[in-house]
Amino acid sequence: MQTKTLLLVDDDRELCAMLAEYLGHEGYQVETVHSGEAALAALEQFTPDLMVLDIMMPGMSGLELLQQLRPRTDVPVLMLTGRGEAIDRILGLEMGADDYLSKPCHPRELSARVKAILRRCDSGGTAAATEDGAFPNRPLEMEGLMLDPGQREVSFARQPLQLTSAEFNVLAYLMQHAGRVLSKAELTRWVLHRELSAYDRAIDVHVSRVRQKLAAVAGDDCELIKTVRGQGYQFIRSPS
Repeated sequence: MQTKTLLLVDDDRELCAMLAEYLGHEGYQVETVHSGEAALAALEQFTPDLMVLDIMMPGMSGLELLQQLRPRTDVPVLMLTGRGEAIDRILGLEMGADDYLSKPCHPRELSARVKAILRRCDSGGTAAATEDGAFPNRPLEMEGLMLDPGQREVSFARQPLQLTSAEFNVLAYLMQHAGRVLSKAELTRWVLHRELSAYDRAIDVHVSRVRQKLAAVAGDDCELIKTVRGQGYQFIRSPS
């Protein structure tokens, strides 16, 4: 298996060194930079498999870097945020981050999050994660949407949708279980490969972004994903 490359962006050099050493022992190749500007320069030289990005940095913040990053690349991003930075977490997810982890974090927990994101980003990872049929292992087509899990591609009426890995998996899971109301806890478990925690808005934001991108190509009247208050989300499929 090819070694995965991580780009760790954090101005805390001591923390960077500690995390890089731990992740290196886990089998990753880790490159570290200490500013947003240095991260942009590094991305001109190579494309990492995943970026671990600190939000609070002097100069260019992690959010500013992410805003510049998303139009250019879909490299998955795991944000590191302070425990009280709920607004920054939401903003980061809305800008296209895949998930977040509060600082200070244990290296083992960071490694687990990295592994989960990389697993769901692999083109073959979707099928591999279907031990109980959670994710589709064949193309799905319904309500004008075509989702190909092998190619990790989605289109509506032949117009492509550019989704992050988390957004793709949200839509895939909802389509696979069309008509069924799925709780946020279940979606978090299968899409983000972790348990739902208190005040966790990650799934809500990913669903919201999928809706926005669908509306951009299908129109505002296209309401394929329904919110069921107090229960979760449901992909609406017309009776055949």
